[in-house]
Amino acid sequence: MLSSSFLTRFLTFVAVCLLAGMGVLSAHEIPNDVTIQTFVRPEGQRLRLLVRVPLAAMRDMDYPRRGARNSGLLDMARAESTLRDAATLWVADSLDVFEGDTKLAYPRVAEVRASLESDRSFATYDEALAHLTGPRLPDDTELVWTQGLLDILFEYSIKSDRSRFSIDPKFARLGLRTVTVVRFDPPGGAERAFELVGDPGLVRLDPRWHQAVWHFVKLGFEHILDGTDHLLFLFCLVIPFRRVRPLIAVVTSFTVAHSITLFASAFNFAPDALWFPPLIETLIAASIVYMALENIVGANVKRRWLITFGFGLVHGFGFSFALRQTLQFAGSHLLTSLFSFNIGVELGQLLVLAIVLPALELAFRYAIAERIGTIILSAIVAHTSWHWLTDRYQVLRQYRIAWPEIDALFFVSAMRWAMVLVAMAGAYWLIGVLRQHRRHQETTLLPQTGRRQEESRAGL
Repeated sequence: MLSSSFLTRFLTFVAVCLLAGMGVLSAHEIPNDVTIQTFVRPEGQRLRLLVRVPLAAMRDMDYPRRGARNSGLLDMARAESTLRDAATLWVADSLDVFEGDTKLAYPRVAEVRASLESDRSFATYDEALAHLTGPRLPDDTELVWTQGLLDILFEYSIKSDRSRFSIDPKFARLGLRTVTVVRFDPPGGAERAFELVGDPGLVRLDPRWHQAVWHFVKLGFEHILDGTDHLLFLFCLVIPFRRVRPLIAVVTSFTVAHSITLFASAFNFAPDALWFPPLIETLIAASIVYMALENIVGANVKRRWLITFGFGLVHGFGFSFALRQTLQFAGSHLLTSLFSFNIGVELGQLLVLAIVLPALELAFRYAIAERIGTIILSAIVAHTSWHWLTDRYQVLRQYRIAWPEIDALFFVSAMRWAMVLVAMAGAYWLIGVLRQHRRHQETTLLPQTGRRQEESRAGL
């Protein structure tokens, strides 16, 4: 039988081991949210890259401590060698910089600094550079390493500061969610800011126009194919149509309308209140419900382009929400990128129509009567979109929509919206004129065609 003293010592030993294990686990715990701040500035034949990253994100580093091993205080006098190792292993090894299409050689770690969490020197490039090249913190500074920051100055050799640069940051391993803020300061140009989440892949800091075109065409194409609500709206839109000519008018109306609000939102004409995105998402669901119900009760095909124009304005704001975070990749080609995104959306819509229209034609010809099929398909869409509508409305109700204050800012916003309304009215007028012109051609050409046929028969 085991003695009580032996059992006590054994349990104590197990408890100490568990506590030590918990300490090791906590020391190697992955942080939840990590923000990395960077500045990129090419100067002559040298590119400077300034980086600030939390020390806690660079795990498995044996940082020298002051006093007791478990004190957590960084030994400032002996820390530089370990900080340089951390800068190499956790930052430089996870960052590729390109000049044109050429990957730059491994950078030189020019300076490293341990900084307090309260330090604000990374507000601007000049302040950050002065901090990195200035005096270090005194050796007696009490800095808990899990709460400190590592500031690094990398230097790359380049051919010219007028080259076009790209970066490929792979910092996702630093935390469960990482955000890399990149501020690029080209010579003779305005600073450009990027906010990159996780491992974004290759990011062109100063893209050429054709690179921006390709990026945004692909983005618009992928967005329309990933947007289930937009696809359902488009599906309901085309169910009653069997001829291409009236369908072109409806699709054109939708395209013009969503282009207006997409551009308006990109140029900050749209409200920036927190309730606006939930409102648009709710209205998008409502547009699908309406279109499905109209198909069920009997759609007025001749007037559908008018309803489509109104709903297209709403969907344009929905497209802008997807575009908002990616306009940072447009560089100096904002308008080109907007048009390219729109082209990508239209290509995606054409692909969907090329699949849906023949499928509907075959289904209604060989499988089910057209009227019954229209009702069944529209009822399924209405059921799905109604659930979206109720869920999104519950989210919208959580926001308080306040009336705007009547001040100078209100009148500036009113003028902006007046410009948008004028553009909407102009687009509506243009579509109406085109439709009237087409009707006039049909009414004048049909009698002439009939007369020619009669004359040809009489000649025979």
